[in-house]
Amino acid sequence: MHQHPAIRVLTGIKPTGSPHLGNYVGAIRPAIRASIAPNTMSFFFLADYHALIGNEDPLKVQQATLEIAASWLALGLDPSRVVFYRQSDIPEIPELCWLLTCVTAKGLLNRAHAYKAAVDANTAAGHDADHGISAGLYAYPVLMAADILMFNANRVPVGKDQVQHIEIARDLAMRFNHLFAANQPLFVLPEAQVDEDTAVLPGLDGRKMSKSYRNTIPLWLSPAELKSTIAGVVTNAKKPGEAKLVDDSALFAIYTGFASPQELESMRQHYADGIAWGDVKNMVFQAIDRELAPAREKYQAFIAKPTELERILQQGAAQARGLATPFLREIRGACGLRALVDSAPESNKASRKKSARTTTFKDSEGFRFKLLAADGTMLLESIAFENAKDCGTQIAALRAATLAQFRSTEFGCEFESSGEVLANGTEPLELVLDALAELQASSA
Repeated sequence: MHQHPAIRVLTGIKPTGSPHLGNYVGAIRPAIRASIAPNTMSFFFLADYHALIGNEDPLKVQQATLEIAASWLALGLDPSRVVFYRQSDIPEIPELCWLLTCVTAKGLLNRAHAYKAAVDANTAAGHDADHGISAGLYAYPVLMAADILMFNANRVPVGKDQVQHIEIARDLAMRFNHLFAANQPLFVLPEAQVDEDTAVLPGLDGRKMSKSYRNTIPLWLSPAELKSTIAGVVTNAKKPGEAKLVDDSALFAIYTGFASPQELESMRQHYADGIAWGDVKNMVFQAIDRELAPAREKYQAFIAKPTELERILQQGAAQARGLATPFLREIRGACGLRALVDSAPESNKASRKKSARTTTFKDSEGFRFKLLAADGTMLLESIAFENAKDCGTQIAALRAATLAQFRSTEFGCEFESSGEVLANGTEPLELVLDALAELQASSA
């Protein structure tokens, strides 16, 4: 059985200080678990270029990068299973950022949420609209698009507030493909992956745990410090023996991030029976410390050996550049940055009609084909075939396929023949069927 083409998932981690329990439960832990999913190629990067925006303390950036890298590795991120790298170690990313900037409409960036919020704050304060706003903040979405498109990520896990940035990355990918690679698109169109069930832990004061509220519980406290901090979580005035409600309890909400279903059910009964708040706090501390104690030792070991962290990051950078360097060469050539004796790529020649089409290519596993929409969107990518003839045979099978050979999936859709999935993609099935009809009509 052939392997399906891997879905590429990219996660950026901005080094802005030590993580807290809310970061761990809401983002770090689920991301690490997802990184071991089958049929997935995961990219994790330390977004230190992004961290420079609004930060003029070099030591702070370096220290935060050290702590964040140590945290993710200590908590179980396996660098042998994912591509784990530091953004600033990939020079292809800022170069791609500039190439994308040259096709980015200023009006698009004017509408970016972060920039608009900064302008609104200045206006409300009576300042000039652009007071204190750097070009880095303004162009932030383009750098984020370069992060994503450099590795043609299919999915980017983000919070709801970041969805607009993924939409901008899609816009820039389509614009670049249209201008420079209409017949053989260079960029796939990424999708935002928003987990509606992401756990949100309350902080010490009962509000959402956030550094801006100064109510966080740092992840790497010593056991004694952790116990003392948990003791400071706000509670109501209910006394021992008086029944308590779990729904309005910050302690119970924190406990849900670390306790088993059986422990949660037991705690619900304790609340109904009037457990003392001190006992609840001790149980919450024990649940958290039980989970974090092994990782805490690993974290301290990494912090003590920054050379080992650097080795891991450089190894990841080598992996990332192995993909980025040849890809950037294609991108440069597509927009005219090539030797004077080189001819223009076929995909740049305007004489070709823009329509749904198939293309073939070869990678380390064999020959593959893609089904592309008229605007260059990649609709399907095939499994690898041993030779070009087999690949061509399956393209013919695709062109002659019936509706029954296609089905929607969790990630998009699939095409099968003789009981075997031959190609899949992340776009809706309707777009694939439209392109198929166009292909069949053109060959009729």
